[in-house]
Amino acid sequence: MKNKILLKYLVLLHIIIISLSNFLVSIPIEIIGVKLTLAAFSFPLVIVASDLTVRLVGKSIAQKTISFAFPFAIVSSFLILYYEQNLISIAIRISLASSVAYALSILIDINAFQYFRNRYSYWWVAPSLSTFVSNIIDTYSFFFTAFYNSDDIYMSKNWFEIATNQLIIKIIIGLILFLPIYGIILNYLKKRIIKEEK
Repeated sequence: MKNKILLKYLVLLHIIIISLSNFLVSIPIEIIGVKLTLAAFSFPLVIVASDLTVRLVGKSIAQKTISFAFPFAIVSSFLILYYEQNLISIAIRISLASSVAYALSILIDINAFQYFRNRYSYWWVAPSLSTFVSNIIDTYSFFFTAFYNSDDIYMSKNWFEIATNQLIIKIIIGLILFLPIYGIILNYLKKRIIKEEK
């Protein structure tokens, strides 16, 4: 029963983070001449959520949990983007790109996380290395699918530059900011699970 409640929270977490990030990627920004989208600051949370899911429920259940959350996240992303006055073609491409990139990066992240976790005893090595690998694949596959020759002229013209800038920001945020958050959440959840099992 407790595991079912945990899984429901993990599914909900994935849906919220993916939907938020897909909305924020449609909002370009420029900081000191560096072209980005607002999703650069939210999407590292997806990797953190995935790694926590693997750590808490194991690789096999994590894949099922993420697979279950994924269709709901894509539908909600499309509805949010369309509701926010994006062209239907842009909303469809971002949702499709999200599915391609998310499926690729999460499968790689889960396997990379498990691979590094089995080889290194320090808790921070697996999330650090898997975040790095999955972010590269996710970022370029997403931006290419979503914005290459798209109806969004600005994003179509600048997708590669934005993807590269976002990749750098996502890795920095993932390693410097979210890695400590990951450690705190992991310790909290482990203590809670041990307490509930007593």
